[in-house]
Amino acid sequence: MRMAASTMREGAAARLACSLLLLAAAATVSGHGVQPLSRIAIHLARVALDPSAAVWASPGLLGSQGEDTAWVTVGFVYPNPSDGDWIGVFSPSEFNASTCPGSHGSGPGPMICSAPIKYQLANYSSDYGKSGKGALKFLLINQRQDFSFGLFTGGLSNPKLIAVSNKIAFANPKAPVYPRLAQGKSWNEMTVTWTSGYDINEAYPFVEWGMKWNPPVRTAAGTVTFDRDSICGEPACTVGWRDPGFIHTAFLTDLWPNKEYYYKIGHLMQDGNVVWGKLNSFKAPPFPGQKSLQRVVIFGDMGKAERDGSNEYSNYQPGSLITTDTLVKDLDNIDIVFHIGDISYANGYLSQWDQFTQQVEGITSRVPYMIASGNHERDWPNSGSFYNGTDSGGECGVVAETMYYTPTENRANYWYSTDYGMFRFCVADSEHDWREGTEQYKFIENCLATVDRKKQPWLIFIAHRVLGYSSGFFYAQTGFEEPMGRESLQKLWQKYRVDMAFYGHVHNYERTCPIYEEQCVSSEKSHYSGTMNGTIHVVVGGGGSHLSNFSAQAPAWSVYREMDYGFVKLTAFNYSSLLYEYKRSSDGKVYDSFTVHREYKDVLACVKDSCPPTTPGA
Repeated sequence: MRMAASTMREGAAARLACSLLLLAAAATVSGHGVQPLSRIAIHLARVALDPSAAVWASPGLLGSQGEDTAWVTVGFVYPNPSDGDWIGVFSPSEFNASTCPGSHGSGPGPMICSAPIKYQLANYSSDYGKSGKGALKFLLINQRQDFSFGLFTGGLSNPKLIAVSNKIAFANPKAPVYPRLAQGKSWNEMTVTWTSGYDINEAYPFVEWGMKWNPPVRTAAGTVTFDRDSICGEPACTVGWRDPGFIHTAFLTDLWPNKEYYYKIGHLMQDGNVVWGKLNSFKAPPFPGQKSLQRVVIFGDMGKAERDGSNEYSNYQPGSLITTDTLVKDLDNIDIVFHIGDISYANGYLSQWDQFTQQVEGITSRVPYMIASGNHERDWPNSGSFYNGTDSGGECGVVAETMYYTPTENRANYWYSTDYGMFRFCVADSEHDWREGTEQYKFIENCLATVDRKKQPWLIFIAHRVLGYSSGFFYAQTGFEEPMGRESLQKLWQKYRVDMAFYGHVHNYERTCPIYEEQCVSSEKSHYSGTMNGTIHVVVGGGGSHLSNFSAQAPAWSVYREMDYGFVKLTAFNYSSLLYEYKRSSDGKVYDSFTVHREYKDVLACVKDSCPPTTPGA
């Protein structure tokens, strides 16, 4: 059944707001800072086609062998070249004012109201400045629509369209693409989510799957989407809007622990033919408490980048591709991934979500990819988020919660728990109120309190914003934490003996000592054993976005800090031994590590503000 996204906002109000914002955008450019597409004042664009200018693209047909990416050569000529000339990629290929909401009968309005999905400066072609002739390479992905290329002069702030190319398209623009795995609500359930251009009225989505040598089965998928009225503001509902297509999710249940399964996404057409996606495989999760080698990767704030050099992403998320590629290379040694907020940094330019899902497909198609909500997914004024910032670019959580499955009870509240063998993960939503007495606080306590530490000794807390400790430059001004963060939660962490707490938001890496109430409770740095006393807090926000500075002086509780791109890997060998490693994305080598060795009795031992109740003998 086709359904609306669970957090659809009031339609009439959204329509009115988007129409007003669209007209206002002609006078002011979106101010979302470093998002490269926000630098283009597309609503100020003039159309002045010049017969002396031309732009053309080849090949005209992409993906004829079923590929979902393709390199395209774009040639162009203009006898009056300047440094401000640029090539924009538009999809759909028709991008004139007829696509503008509210543009009919409301005055002249903008001439172009759809931002390109990417761009390159014309002078990236080395001879263009001298000859007025150039050629550029663009890497396109299948995004359900055709493409055309526009040649602009006037720079990004005063663009003038002088030539438009021929249209090009993938052989099957609607093909099912970019599968993304996630754990379901039970340990023996895996979900498969993907994107296509097929509504269920046209084709039935399903997953064909099974163990090797066993007959495959087919599981139907649900289908969701959202429209412009579902989101909260600009640019998401104006220049950044792009139809998201249809997002499908199938639930593969009753899995055998640690068994390998093969799967293939598909759509059954009305005539009985099937349009298939790629063949992939995954390893089913271990059951809660199962003893086996279990390897977890955690990072935040990765975003996306362009392999063809488009959009000047090298200044925005310069480490994104490095982290992605390093993880893909080592994926045989990774069982589950947590991307803990600030996922794509689309910031209201919805085309970027497709590009992100394609970038990480090499990871998400093979291991569960669990996400948390960050400010760049959720925050928007008067939309229910805890913060009234505009970092989501008007998405207000709708896009992230539709594109990626998480085992939440309410998709609008992005908190959840998930078990992976000897681990329990309690994933908080720092963009909603976590303070004592709130619904989320009750969830956090229940998640921490209900784990059986004899079978699942490794208890991990996750949030996007730093609810614990960070000596990042910004947090140095606010007590080395998100205001009201640890004051509300540190009693819970201590009471339930949380091993580690992970955060993003600050774009660097930092590890604390085991700490409680701002005091280190151990002087050890590389090997922890015996009684649990305090939680180790880790900032791992160097997934790919531009890096953040630290305070000038490191606090006493800061054991290791580094301004570089990287991620953390946890390896649980059994109930008593765990290895922690921080790896740089640039080379995959370990730059910070420690080991933990303890027994169940060490979890039970009384420490300050945590003394488990005992039962008298019979």
